[in-house]
Amino acid sequence: MSETLGQPSWMTAPETAAVFDALEAAGGPDCARFVGGCVRNTLVGRKVDDLDIATVLTPDQVVAALKAAGIRSVPTGLDHGTVTAVSNHRPHEITTLRRDVSTDGRRATVAFTTDWAEDAQRRDFTLNSLYARRDGSIFDPTGHGVADARAGRIVFVGEPEQRIREDHLRILRFFRFQAWFGKGEPDAAALKACAALKGQIKALAAERITKEVLKLLAADDPRVAVRLMAETSVLAEILPAPANLARFEALAELEADQLFECDAVLRLAALLPDDQIGAAALAERLRLSNADRDRITAALSPTPELKSWMSPREIRRAVYRVGQATFRDRAKLAWAAAPRTAAVMQWRGMIALAEGWNPPEFPLTGEDVMNAGVPKGPMVGEVLREVEDWWIDHDFIDDKFSAIEKLKAVAQGMAY
Repeated sequence: MSETLGQPSWMTAPETAAVFDALEAAGGPDCARFVGGCVRNTLVGRKVDDLDIATVLTPDQVVAALKAAGIRSVPTGLDHGTVTAVSNHRPHEITTLRRDVSTDGRRATVAFTTDWAEDAQRRDFTLNSLYARRDGSIFDPTGHGVADARAGRIVFVGEPEQRIREDHLRILRFFRFQAWFGKGEPDAAALKACAALKGQIKALAAERITKEVLKLLAADDPRVAVRLMAETSVLAEILPAPANLARFEALAELEADQLFECDAVLRLAALLPDDQIGAAALAERLRLSNADRDRITAALSPTPELKSWMSPREIRRAVYRVGQATFRDRAKLAWAAAPRTAAVMQWRGMIALAEGWNPPEFPLTGEDVMNAGVPKGPMVGEVLREVEDWWIDHDFIDDKFSAIEKLKAVAQGMAY
């Protein structure tokens, strides 16, 4: 009996049925099949986010078929045979069956085909080389995809080194899929090939590397995969050595234990040395977004005042200085680096207090300083900072009159 997915809701949704109706009107029954992640995820009980469809129709035929059915099409990758159908606001990525004509490790020149098995042979892993017909029946050209998916085996289609030479990114994809779907011992041939060809990673565009690394780190538990990357020296091709594996693994553990959201960017920070300059240089090399760069460098800033026990007043002072998000990041990293005997409730309470407190706005302005007799110039800022320090030390006293009295005292005591 052939394997089947049944009829999951994503497969029978009206917008998806409309796309298949359009394609079949042009190419006949079974001219299109679901492929890749939606098939794999359903098979192993994971959520389906993206819908990918493979077809024997050429891109021009796909566009014409969608137009005839009144479905909008977007030419997202015509050189590689990909058209995105937008049906009732939901995207469906449709790709013509293809084979590689030439590859250089970064780009591939492809030719279209009508052979499903030939299309499968150019895919990366057996669990990604699965197709599902519209009735839910599975087509498994490699003969191992279904079994490997269920067993959590990440196995290259064909010879691992050949697949990696075709696209060097497959090294990182192997570890990413190991993090998300892998179970038990990793495939030895795949590990050996990744280790042997690890130097090719540097030839990849930084954006491609970063996208894979962040996807890997977003897995529920990427610890085993990252340690495998370290053991094969793949990690050293991406991050400065030595990576802080102990802090990274402790962070992933406390996220699970404390039900914190899996945080790929903070996990990346945990792997790095406590070196803001080095972190900024890495962020530039990996082409991280400005927001991620700033977050990581702020999280890795020295924080000698951060400890497992802080009074509410100390926490408020720190949050006011660095902001809630940065304080939370620094606290989690410090917690991950602390001895396992550290009091959980103290760390948890500290983060909760920081997240629940809204820092007030300092009640005075430069105009208030000048009204107190300080002439316009650098001295205005100096006086304002001294009064603000006093205000913070008094736990953000909600009394503007007292702040003004302090301002007058400071102004009178300074020589202009």
